[in-house]
Amino acid sequence: MLRRATPRLTIIVAMLCGGALPARAETLQEALAAAYRDNPTLTAARAGQRATDETFNLQKATGLPSLQATGTYSETVHQAPANEFQANRTFTAGLDLNVPIYQGGRVRNGMRAADTRVEAGQFVLRSTELSVFSQVVAAYMDVIRGEAVVGLSQNNVQVLEVNLQATNNRFQVGDLTRTDVAQSESRLALARGDLRTAEAQLMEARERYIQLVGHAPVDLQPPPPLPGLPATADDAVDIALANNPDLAAAHKEREATLYDVRVARGLRHPSLSAFSSGSYNTDFGSTPASAGFQNYGAGVTVGAQITLPLYQGGGPAAQVRQSQALEQQAMERETATERDVIAQTRSLYSSWQASNEVIASSRVAVDASALSLRGVRAENSVGTRTILDILNAEQENFSARVQLVTAERNAYVAAFSLLAAMGQVSPTELGIAQGETYDPNANYQRVRGKWFDWDDDAAPAPVASRTVDSVTQNATVKGDVNP
Repeated sequence: MLRRATPRLTIIVAMLCGGALPARAETLQEALAAAYRDNPTLTAARAGQRATDETFNLQKATGLPSLQATGTYSETVHQAPANEFQANRTFTAGLDLNVPIYQGGRVRNGMRAADTRVEAGQFVLRSTELSVFSQVVAAYMDVIRGEAVVGLSQNNVQVLEVNLQATNNRFQVGDLTRTDVAQSESRLALARGDLRTAEAQLMEARERYIQLVGHAPVDLQPPPPLPGLPATADDAVDIALANNPDLAAAHKEREATLYDVRVARGLRHPSLSAFSSGSYNTDFGSTPASAGFQNYGAGVTVGAQITLPLYQGGGPAAQVRQSQALEQQAMERETATERDVIAQTRSLYSSWQASNEVIASSRVAVDASALSLRGVRAENSVGTRTILDILNAEQENFSARVQLVTAERNAYVAAFSLLAAMGQVSPTELGIAQGETYDPNANYQRVRGKWFDWDDDAAPAPVASRTVDSVTQNATVKGDVNP
């Protein structure tokens, strides 16, 4: 297993931050940092985790004392016949204190279950971060690939337009036939159709980028190499089984269901509580038989109450069996998650390796097709090659270049997704400053000791920005984007 976390962090930060960049250029680090701050999926997941944090306090509250006051005022507005011994106005006040002492272990185990589920939620939040990061990387690479393909397609159309013009000129002097012209026109029409498709895909990629990052892509820079990639698929699986957050969350959820079973069993145990109540009542001197005198009374009662369940209609056993079934479900889900992680990791490793091989073969194909195209054009000038041969050579060169940029995109996305599946990507490793990272445990530690009924947080406000005012994207490509 790979244990070089600190060197990998240093290398990634250096690669993402290093180098002078053109004005307004955007790096992958900047895109990931923007999404980390502003992506609504992430900000919503963080709010959801804060809600999960409060389940601990809700469980804790059931084991804390409760105090309530009551007051009742009544006045007789009509009575027939009149009763001289009944007060016309009365007021009664009461104060009740209840202190749970023992509840069959339900409170303790409920708090343990809630605490474990908070840990599971933190792992789920980590998984959400990795998912968003992977989506941003894919969108980033899609924009780069889309710009390259549009540039290649534009160049292909321009070359075919020149070919068509040259073919028409030679047809006019009788050097070529109408068939040659038709072949050139056909290839040009197909190339223009490919260009429109590429432009549509680029616009889609840019809109997807806005959706994830929150702003339009601006002069995206080539991404840095990704260090820390595994040597074999087995190495990748071993690291993923130890660090994948989805698997860790499933394991914690299974642990929580064990406490749920104990809570259900506690329903059959006795419970003990202490109580105290005080009361005060007065008639404000409104009783006719005692006019001029105020009748009142006051009292304080203390005691303890023990409850021993004898029969509850089979409800406790049903809840125990239900909790046991949910525990079994959590076990199976943990196994299913483990299978998913193994399959995903192996698949991503295979995709990464295959894309690397495609890159190598595509580079050979690009060089060979470029050489072939130059040779075919030269041979055509002496009459040993036809226009169709030139068109075919140009198409092969174009296809090889498109395949190369596509393979480069696929390899990078697969490699990053592989690192994410292995749990080897974190905000700080991507160059996001420590002070800008979100620590879900900080909020949990902040609220888990709270007990006051009026200790609210500030009213919530949106964090993620809206993109309703963003400009509709186009397929304009600036500069040389050819590989």
